[in-house]
Amino acid sequence: MASLNITPCLWFDTQGEQAAEFYCSVFPNSKIKQVTRYGPDMPGPEGQAMTVDFEIDGQPFIALNGGPEFKFSEAVSFQIFCKDQAEVDHYWSALTEGGGEESECGWLRDKFGLSWQVIPTRLMELVENPGAMQAMLKMKKIDIAELERAAT
Repeated sequence: MASLNITPCLWFDTQGEQAAEFYCSVFPNSKIKQVTRYGPDMPGPEGQAMTVDFEIDGQPFIALNGGPEFKFSEAVSFQIFCKDQAEVDHYWSALTEGGGEESECGWLRDKFGLSWQVIPTRLMELVENPGAMQAMLKMKKIDIAELERAAT
């Protein structure tokens, strides 16, 4: 069987280009590859981005400005596995900046409504301990040192 390429397509009302630019500014090795704009006699405003092909650290995405019919929900989220607390802090701050919302247990929604899980790579190991699991359930942003203390 040939290799399969899967590209998430993210439906935005009108902010797809701004979202792609934002994500490319947050994540290293990311870039906008192509912007296709609405032309005359198309369903969107002429000149507005229709689709934006971009990559986050090599993973392809498409941002589609499709109108207000659909919204993001926590039913789909993207996980960011962080090697240490500095990475957790960096991505948490960047993605909640400018109107993002903190949730629980390492989850957040960015200013465009997309859900992310900002988690240390050691999370599953740490929460095998009941004390650490209970501590994590009270957190918004994951605090590795606190989980380690709770696991002892």
